[in-house]
Amino acid sequence: MAKIIETHNIKKVYKMGDNIVNALQSVSINIDRGEYVAFMGPSGSGKSTLMNIVGCLDSPTEGTYMLNNQMVSEMTENELAQIRNKEIGFVFQTFNLLPRASALENVALPLIYAGYGKSERNEMAMEALESVSLADRWHHKPNELSGGQRQRVAIARALVNDPSIILADEPTGNLDSKTSSDIMGLFQELHDKGNTIIMVTHEDDIAHYAHRIVRLRDGLVESDNKNENVHRRPSEVAATH
Repeated sequence: MAKIIETHNIKKVYKMGDNIVNALQSVSINIDRGEYVAFMGPSGSGKSTLMNIVGCLDSPTEGTYMLNNQMVSEMTENELAQIRNKEIGFVFQTFNLLPRASALENVALPLIYAGYGKSERNEMAMEALESVSLADRWHHKPNELSGGQRQRVAIARALVNDPSIILADEPTGNLDSKTSSDIMGLFQELHDKGNTIIMVTHEDDIAHYAHRIVRLRDGLVESDNKNENVHRRPSEVAATH
């Protein structure tokens, strides 16, 4: 498989007044195209810092990062912004939707920055909403949707640019357990279609939907293992009996 992410001896140091925080200490990981990986770890483990570097929201203090054969660790702010818009689809715990915009307008937002015309934007956004079974709610604003539907809109927005990777930061953090299960089922469908998914979570139960789990502690990779016991949705389990 072709590697889509390669980090080599990534370090991240933050200076807070007189204090120096070593958020990441020599992290080297490779992720193949089409993998479904969870970054896990307690608060302060470095998982969010690693996600921010992988998502081109932050740069390493030392080390190299290659995304899709591009040397990200040496890019300018403008180049990083372009990479974020083209290569990465973000899904956040808090959805990050514009409250006064419709579902369709929210999903189409990354396409404005990518320079698409309005009719093309709307067509692509509608396709993305269809892929998350929400095309019938295209005209609804976020406050007219449930939490699960809002997260589906956020996932459609992440998909609309056909990114190299989908980066999900605690994607079920604000959802009840039934809705969480539905959203994780949707991620599984996206992975089955060939999408590369990287998820950050502190919940063991959610991490077990991924096919590989990277555990971080004190800024280091504590373990990096294939998940032999992937969670499956109830409908899938029923179908096998």
